[in-house]
Amino acid sequence: MTREAYRKQLSGAKVGIAGCGGLGSNCAAALARAGVGRLVFADFDTVSEANLDRQFFFRDQVGRPKAECLAENLKRIDPSLSLVASKARLDPDGIVALFEGCDVIVEAFDGADQKAMIIETVLSRMRGTWLVAASGLAGYGRDASLGLHVSGRLVLCGDLESEVSTDQPPMAPRVGIVANMEADAVVSILLDGGIGEKT
Repeated sequence: MTREAYRKQLSGAKVGIAGCGGLGSNCAAALARAGVGRLVFADFDTVSEANLDRQFFFRDQVGRPKAECLAENLKRIDPSLSLVASKARLDPDGIVALFEGCDVIVEAFDGADQKAMIIETVLSRMRGTWLVAASGLAGYGRDASLGLHVSGRLVLCGDLESEVSTDQPPMAPRVGIVANMEADAVVSILLDGGIGEKT
């Protein structure tokens, strides 16, 4: 298939992204560059100076809502993108309402409780919708430990064990790798109708 054929197929896809931090903002940028035509994303937070070391934001956006700033940045990549940007803290009902009609949803939350909540919500209440999530991306190096783990409609990207801590903070290179793994998994699902078992 040619580049043009890939982009034509992806242009009609609709992808939801829960969280606009290091994973969500960088995954959204990769999906926009790949040609995904419709993105729906949400984050309740604002851009901070500390975010600039790994998130797809800029210094003049500090203090503003992440969802609003991400929409601006994505439009600079492709002005024709269809975007829905919501400044909201998502709960199960909000997830179902906001991401209705999405072909794939990307989990890009920070907290383990939020991750568990969206996994349970999508798999139990949004039949047929794929969920691409991340687990284990802290620190740097150890790239060989990063993988793709598939269970039904759930795809997990990361090493499944390295938790963020003061001694092992999230750093741009590894966060970027996992964000792009998420984006690549989304593209595979959209183009192939699913994703093979890979570990």
